[in-house]
Amino acid sequence: MPHRGICGQCLLHQHPLYLTRATFAYAAPIDALLPRFKFHRDLAAGRLLSALMLESLRDAPRPQAIVPVPLHRDRLRQRGYDQALELAKPLARALKIPLRADALQRVRATAPQSELDAEARQKNLRGAFAPNLGAFGKNGALPNHVALVDDVMTTGATLHAAARALRAAGVQRVDAWVCARVA
Repeated sequence: MPHRGICGQCLLHQHPLYLTRATFAYAAPIDALLPRFKFHRDLAAGRLLSALMLESLRDAPRPQAIVPVPLHRDRLRQRGYDQALELAKPLARALKIPLRADALQRVRATAPQSELDAEARQKNLRGAFAPNLGAFGKNGALPNHVALVDDVMTTGATLHAAARALRAAGVQRVDAWVCARVA
């Protein structure tokens, strides 16, 4: 039986993400709206994008927690807000799924991914993420199924690195919910 919608690489290699849901292709008008949100403090654009994501996620399998892909503290201080967290908060509230913004840490500052090619993106993120086991109580037990939330998926390097960190800590299934995916 053929594997519909699964690429050849994914069939050959174990993938850190179980499922990726992208609300939009990164094209007009989203390619103008997302940068306004991400780089120009247009939080109203972020609320709109999150509401649009919600509509596309209504039938998605429900994780036990939503985990936004975190910014490094230096980038957070520079930007003033975390765009993935701003997308994730309304999703968690509307879907009644716990938001675990503390579950994953970006422990190493990295160069902006948008300035790198695919190979450099992979290298840039090695060791960038670590789970925060203290965020899950005394026993440090992570949920079995989480959804990582991020704004844009280009090569998948950021989401894969974050998913690998969570999987290494014991999460069985990591899905990715992104606003837009670059084709």
